[in-house]
Amino acid sequence: MDKQEVFNKIADLVADQFDIDRKKITGDLNFRQDLDADSIDFVEFVLDLEDTFNAEISDEDAEKLNTINEAVDYVMSHQN
Repeated sequence: MDKQEVFNKIADLVADQFDIDRKKITGDLNFRQDLDADSIDFVEFVLDLEDTFNAEISDEDAEKLNTINEAVDYVMSHQN
């Protein structure tokens, strides 16, 4: 899966979970600042990421994911 495909899948997840227009999602979008994601919202998002990409994301690593681009880079570097 290439970076654009990963971005598109993550953007779709964000659009669905945070009820935001898919066209407004950019790589710089910050989960906590731009989406006002609280800890429960973010945990749900991380669980969706794990399911979508069949990956295990540690709590430590999840805390470092602030933007869409960071999530994309994480998935790209942890693909099987």
